[in-house]
Amino acid sequence: MFMSHKYSLLPGLMLSGLLLSACSGPSADTPETAVAATATSSHSLSPWSAVIASEHWRLVPAGSSIDRAAANSDGLWLVDSNGESIAHMPGSLAGLDLRSTRDGLILASVTTGVEQPLVVRYDSQQHGFGQPLLLPPSPYKVESLCLYRDDANNLLLFTLGEEGLGDQWLVASQHGLLAQAQHVRSLSMPPQSEFCAVDDDRHLLYVNEENVGIWAYGAHPEAELSREPVDLRQPFGSIAGSAGALSVSRGILLATDPSARQLRTYQATAEGWSSLPPLDLNVSEEPEWLSSRASDEGVDVLLVDDADGALYQTRLSDLPQSEQAATPLPTVLALVATDPVPSVGDAADDPAIWQHPEQPEHSRVLGTDKRAGLGVYDLAGRQLQFLSSGRLNNVDVRSGFRLAAETVDLAVASNRDANSLHLFSIDRSSGELTDIGQVETPLGEIYGLCMSQSPAGDIYAIVNDKDGRFLQYRLSAPNGQAHGELVREFEVASQPEGCVADDLRQRLFIGEENVAVWALDASAEADSELHKVIDVGGLVQADIEGLALYQDADHPYLVISSQGNNSYVVIDAEPPYAKRGAFRIGLNAELNIDGASETDGLEVTSSNLGGPWQQGLLVVQDGRKRMPEDNQNYKYVPWQAVADLLELP
Repeated sequence: MFMSHKYSLLPGLMLSGLLLSACSGPSADTPETAVAATATSSHSLSPWSAVIASEHWRLVPAGSSIDRAAANSDGLWLVDSNGESIAHMPGSLAGLDLRSTRDGLILASVTTGVEQPLVVRYDSQQHGFGQPLLLPPSPYKVESLCLYRDDANNLLLFTLGEEGLGDQWLVASQHGLLAQAQHVRSLSMPPQSEFCAVDDDRHLLYVNEENVGIWAYGAHPEAELSREPVDLRQPFGSIAGSAGALSVSRGILLATDPSARQLRTYQATAEGWSSLPPLDLNVSEEPEWLSSRASDEGVDVLLVDDADGALYQTRLSDLPQSEQAATPLPTVLALVATDPVPSVGDAADDPAIWQHPEQPEHSRVLGTDKRAGLGVYDLAGRQLQFLSSGRLNNVDVRSGFRLAAETVDLAVASNRDANSLHLFSIDRSSGELTDIGQVETPLGEIYGLCMSQSPAGDIYAIVNDKDGRFLQYRLSAPNGQAHGELVREFEVASQPEGCVADDLRQRLFIGEENVAVWALDASAEADSELHKVIDVGGLVQADIEGLALYQDADHPYLVISSQGNNSYVVIDAEPPYAKRGAFRIGLNAELNIDGASETDGLEVTSSNLGGPWQQGLLVVQDGRKRMPEDNQNYKYVPWQAVADLLELP
């Protein structure tokens, strides 16, 4: 999952001393009904009334004259703390969620009958609703919807339906509502899921499964679709009756148990979710709909009784302080997404960049499909050529290769079908690739590959096996036939993959996936002493996958794919290998390009390729293609964005 922390159910951890006090409101003179949460604590629920009849209410974040919002068969309503209407948008609606903005609110609901979700902005300066953003009608009845604000300030909408159906939509960027909603991904949810809630800070989507329990999913668009239990029904967890409505405030998850007439509260910690003592809600016959908001005094709660529509309010005070969510890594945006690779599943793996010697704007990106072959893309991401050459895993390029009497540029890939080096010539005028043969290796499970070039112009392929062995071959083709001479062997203790050579300094970097990045002399005649560059842990999270070199005479940088936390780490490519920072590739709402995650290989060039690539180009493999969902592909990021973000010299 794409989360700030790893969470799991901790059924044995309980916290005591939870107190509830009534919120102030129009029913201040109404006698309070006290019910016991535990044997030693008490709280009260106060009835609350409004001129609007609705079972779908949301508390509005504090700091506004608007106190609550409601959706019903007459539309959307905004009311003050006395329940009086402030604004109204006509319609026949059900379900409601909202997020505050600098100048108002963004609200989401569903038009009943046609099951069409909509998102609308309320401008608190103009005191009015804008034009709603209408999503396509849902093919299923929408039981619940939830808004989510990601770490780049994009707004996304979850819709959940019957029989485990669900979707995620991009509806707004940091600049406001989009002209058209973009489908991000389809969701497989549990059946009997009528409620959801999102913790924006921890990127968690909570979903109920009425007769089973409460689940947590990754909310981020790049999150893996997997789940973890927050709490389950007895005897497997602590829920006495059923899992009902959900709400999140201050990192605390609140959940109703309508069958047991209880309010349950969970605190997110680095180790999991700790369950606080349940609170009896005997004043309510069937407590169902739930909303909450943080206040200076605690967490305000609004409950709707499903039996008679009555509203109750209270305040949770003395709640434990949740652990602060991890500070999100900064993001850059991709400007180009390539066409998807032909194969489904985990197929795209490693890119390389070929620079046109005379027309940089005609440069190419090569990308492996490790189930089928090698794709060739232009700088707009269009696939120009595909070579069905087998299971090619990693690829690299070098210029100035002698093929008989001709000088060509050379691409080499590791071929897992034949455990071989697969060579391709690149036409220096057209960029077209041609298969020129293979070089056998003794490796049993060939894996990663990179290339180097000596000051004398000799071209080498460095290839590794999953068992840790590296072989270095000098490549040639004097008679037009691919030939490789084994010139050096070395090894690491566990599985490697990524590697990259700094030809200018004759330094080779290799990645041992769960251990470290190492450096050694790239020369064929040199010893193979390894020097540690950076450990796993801290900025780099296993697996270490792709390695790439931003070549600069004064400031070369090593770029590392830190697959364990879906990020990219930049360090100096010279000792003492100072850390420059890390970043993620986020969703580009304006260009409808999804972010990148689960990255295997990557490549970078410092060459001026024109347009947005004047300071260089970073290409990464994307392990999860969204917007729309499709086969994996590659994303292009201008190096200038990385340099600006990390303040690189």
